[in-house]
Amino acid sequence: MYHSPRHTRSIVLRCLFLFILAAMTLTMGVPAYAKEFRVGVLYWSMNIPGQVAMRKGLEAEAERIKHKLSRNGHSIKLLPKVAGDGEEGIENQIRQMHEMVASKVDAIIIQPTDNAALSAPLRSANKAGIPVVAYDQYISGGRLAAYRTSDNYQAGYLDGEYISSKFPPDKEIRLIIVEYPHVSSTVERVNGFLDALQDCGCRYKIIKSYFAVEPVGGQKAGRDILRDFPAPNSIDVVFTVNDGGGLSVVKVLADAGRSEIMAATIDGDPLSVDNIKAGRLTVIDAAQFCGPLGAEAMKTAFALLTGDQPPYHALVPVFPVTAETLEIYPGWQGPIPPAFIKSWPSPVPLWQGHLKIVRHKRSE
Repeated sequence: MYHSPRHTRSIVLRCLFLFILAAMTLTMGVPAYAKEFRVGVLYWSMNIPGQVAMRKGLEAEAERIKHKLSRNGHSIKLLPKVAGDGEEGIENQIRQMHEMVASKVDAIIIQPTDNAALSAPLRSANKAGIPVVAYDQYISGGRLAAYRTSDNYQAGYLDGEYISSKFPPDKEIRLIIVEYPHVSSTVERVNGFLDALQDCGCRYKIIKSYFAVEPVGGQKAGRDILRDFPAPNSIDVVFTVNDGGGLSVVKVLADAGRSEIMAATIDGDPLSVDNIKAGRLTVIDAAQFCGPLGAEAMKTAFALLTGDQPPYHALVPVFPVTAETLEIYPGWQGPIPPAFIKSWPSPVPLWQGHLKIVRHKRSE
């Protein structure tokens, strides 16, 4: 095919322009096209302060990532949804996750409301090729791309060993457990607590169990405890699996004058820390680093989006807040403090605050 000299010069100039543009892209770091990563974020509850703190940590990390990406013309956009509490919250989150899959987001970060109920939408995400990072709780069924949570077993264990140190070896502790068996984290906390009592040679008897994980349930559990055990000195210890319900339990018991009861709990809510300071029933709160946990979930999702291979399962440490450690506890947002030797008898005397890698790769 014949091309006129003018047409040939036009082609040469066009190629030269494209070559210069490509060179500028390489030397100046300007991308050939801008990429916006769309990340669906499914939160559980905004009524549990610890979960609110996790959200703050996650979104603060997203802002840091967004600022870094903006240097190269890229961006990241979070699409947040809140499920809510109770059975309705579980149903809401199932629907929300299906909606995220249908909208073809690049990744999903989720704080599951229930371990088993979300297996179907997780499988839908797997089929669509959308990586899913779960934090705080696990999802049974389907394939998670990664899982981040606090060291929940460690949290229960810290509570158990500290409670054991408060009683003579021949004392059989009359124990009440306020639990929530629907999610993996709270189950692991109970297991850690009971294992620590056993490892420390502590005798105990579970005189009754109740269920609560949020304020309304905690108020009911507290009233039920008073109804079932009205006599003073009929209970030695109440172990609550989180502050979401545990704070209400402690308030009900304290308002009723049951100051002889020791309470052990988990999360690190500032109000629970105030109870320790004031000597109001609570003697230990194994605190999560909620902000760092949310940030770790966001970091992990972004690593997956950019082709990295972060560890599949890792645990953020928890901190034993007691009268002895108040001065070195930094609060929910961290930073995680250096290692220290516990001042109470413990099978594991050294507390360490490093991320624990449980599994590098997901087993098929």
